[in-house]
Amino acid sequence: MHIQPSILEAILALDSDAEVAINGEDYDQITWLNGTSEISKSDIETKLAELTTNYNNQAYGRTRKRAYPAIEEQLDLLYKDMLADKGDKTGEWFKAVKAVKDASPKE
Repeated sequence: MHIQPSILEAILALDSDAEVAINGEDYDQITWLNGTSEISKSDIETKLAELTTNYNNQAYGRTRKRAYPAIEEQLDLLYKDMLADKGDKTGEWFKAVKAVKDASPKE
């Protein structure tokens, strides 16, 4: 399970080679290590806000992922639908996937 983006993720998104130590999520507790150039607090805050917005916009996907039947179950549904000549919107696989998508629409 993924959690909200952190200051460290924002720093690494700005400089993937950055080496830092952070005490908690405190901007005033960042120690820049091994010659890493300091990134301004405002740049980090801007990047963190961007990452958080992207994370929040993908909530439906995380919800859907937990709600979908396991792949094995989906394949079994598809197999049974094919045997019953229901490889269209009348099949049980389609109904199961549609129910999840309808319950957690993209916003």
